[in-house]
Amino acid sequence: MEISIHPNLCDKVPGIFFGILQYDGIAVSDSPQMLKGRLQLFQESLFFDLEDKNVTDFEEIKEWRTLFKKLGKDPNRYRHSAEALYRRVKKQNYIPTMNSAAGINNFFSLKFRLPIGIYDIAFVSGAVEIRHGRPDDAYHGLNGRENAMENIIVTADDKWPFGSPFVDSVRTAVTQETKDALQVVFFPPSFDAGEAEKLLESLGSMFVQVNGGEFSKKILACT
Repeated sequence: MEISIHPNLCDKVPGIFFGILQYDGIAVSDSPQMLKGRLQLFQESLFFDLEDKNVTDFEEIKEWRTLFKKLGKDPNRYRHSAEALYRRVKKQNYIPTMNSAAGINNFFSLKFRLPIGIYDIAFVSGAVEIRHGRPDDAYHGLNGRENAMENIIVTADDKWPFGSPFVDSVRTAVTQETKDALQVVFFPPSFDAGEAEKLLESLGSMFVQVNGGEFSKKILACT
């Protein structure tokens, strides 16, 4: 799959980069008990850590808030997905495992405090570009609303955007019918490149351990 970064985004956020994982021949199912238990225990531990901390005390969450503001979006109204997960945990409103793909996505997003999106390739049309959201960009999201995506980083195909570090679209949502998937890890500029490689390897390995199939990975950076 051809994936690129629009030069305009590189100009606006120098140093930003993305982790790209592609999965082939997977079998998404109800989350196994191992994954449910691991996600639950991690959230319970995180809840106690957050008792004497603000969600915005974490550097990765703080940096993504700064990036949203830099791109022209109010981070208090449009919270990136990792921050939204942390705010749910702080309220002890723990995230359930919707399926074996979403559960892993949420676990790694919580663990590394990064927005991560996963998409069903069957519903992606043509080449994919990561770019700055335009005035007419919008889609129906997994939050149940129509979301205006202007001034947010979006992942778009030949039709229109389908993902972002804010919320992903219903159109490309991964279900138990998904056989091939694209996963995007949104790294802020300060994230160490070596640690990013390790994260992708760990994420891909755990994903195929649970869902089967094969994976490939790469770092996509501005040139």
